[in-house]
Amino acid sequence: METLEAIKQRKSVREWDDKPLSQNQLEQIVDAGRRAPTAINIQPWEFMVVTQKKTLGDIARATDHGTFIDNAPACIIVYCKSTKYYLEDGCAAVENMLLAATSLGLAGCWVAGDKKPYTQEMSSILNVPDDYKLVALVPVGFPKYPTTSKPKRPLNDVLHWETF
Repeated sequence: METLEAIKQRKSVREWDDKPLSQNQLEQIVDAGRRAPTAINIQPWEFMVVTQKKTLGDIARATDHGTFIDNAPACIIVYCKSTKYYLEDGCAAVENMLLAATSLGLAGCWVAGDKKPYTQEMSSILNVPDDYKLVALVPVGFPKYPTTSKPKRPLNDVLHWETF
C-alpha cells in the first residue's frame, strides 16, 4: 500500500479477529517504529511485543482506557530512555507502527502511556527498568469488522498560509 493511502486508511480499532499475527508481521511493524526520526539520533526506544493472553489481560486491567487490549492478538509497548525528547521520539515511532500495521492490512489503537497513573504498574508487569518512560501501548491485529471513522476536519479548515 502506498504511504499516502495508508495515512488515509488508518483507523483506531478496538476489536480484532482471533487470527494470530505472524512474527514477521510484528517485526515489520516494530521495524517501522525503529526507523522513525529521533532527536540527535539518540533512538531512545525499546519495543516489547506481548502475545500471551495472561499478560495481555494484566496490561488491559492496569490501564484506565485500554481494557480492550485483552482481546488483541498482540500489543506492542513502547518505552523510551528518559531523554529530553523521549516523548516526541516515542510518538514518532508509534505513528510509524500504526501506518505500517495499516499497510499490512492490520489495525491498531494508540493507548496513551506517558504520565498515566498506571505507568509504574505497567513497568512492573513487563519488568522494565526504572529509567525508562512508558510512551504508549499499541494493540494490533486483523480488524473484526470493516473499519469506519468519523470524518476528519476539512483541509481548508485547518490549513493556514503565512499567518493564522
